[in-house]
Amino acid sequence: MFGLWVSDVKVLKDAFTAISTIIDDPTFNMGAEGIRIRAMDPSRVAMVDFEMRKTVFEEYASSENLKVRLDINDLLKLLKRAEREEPVELVLDEETARLKILIRGGYARTFDMPTLGFAEEDELPTPKISFNAKLTLKTEDLCRMLEDVALVSDHVQIEARDDGLLMNTKGELRGVDIELKKGDILLEAEVKESSKTIYSLDYLSDIVKAAAPTSDLVTLELSTGMPVRLDFKQRHDGKLVYYLAPRIEVE
Repeated sequence: MFGLWVSDVKVLKDAFTAISTIIDDPTFNMGAEGIRIRAMDPSRVAMVDFEMRKTVFEEYASSENLKVRLDINDLLKLLKRAEREEPVELVLDEETARLKILIRGGYARTFDMPTLGFAEEDELPTPKISFNAKLTLKTEDLCRMLEDVALVSDHVQIEARDDGLLMNTKGELRGVDIELKKGDILLEAEVKESSKTIYSLDYLSDIVKAAAPTSDLVTLELSTGMPVRLDFKQRHDGKLVYYLAPRIEVE
């Protein structure tokens, strides 16, 4: 049996919305210390590594290490029926393989939804990548920068240099160059070696927008020609990390 109770449903809504931006049916690893999700999108371009520790919840219990697949968008539809001040309880019934969502507010209601089955496969390993640059800035600033780039193209080149961060791209008619210096909007920068790679703006923008409600700061880790690692510092006790593969340029 698995169950949790949370007084602020926004914590769950924001976290699960961030995950749903790249995958529809993740495997929830419900262990003694909390909930973990590590999954890749169907095209294997992006990966999410998520954890919400049991200290986030008023009550949390898991009798064993359960791995269960859920339609996360279906779950979000039900969670969105709860107002922010309404306590929410999730209970998994292993015998019926259904998840109950209990909302206790102005009036009590109980929804239930099917799981997509219990999983037995091993968890995906964390990518082993040696990064040459590590850059930290506010999540809202990264959102604004990507919105600027989106006016020009569907991809962006991110470059880390000794003196800061550059973002640039060129479309058919327009171009844009964005430069950040350490100590200004760029809060921290550790660059062992200059690095630059092109990424799909569709994926990158969706990830940052979805993660922004959960995080004030984001750290990017880069190496030339390698996936970018985006670590969104969580307001709750847990983590939200994405890996995004480079854009493949077609000659």
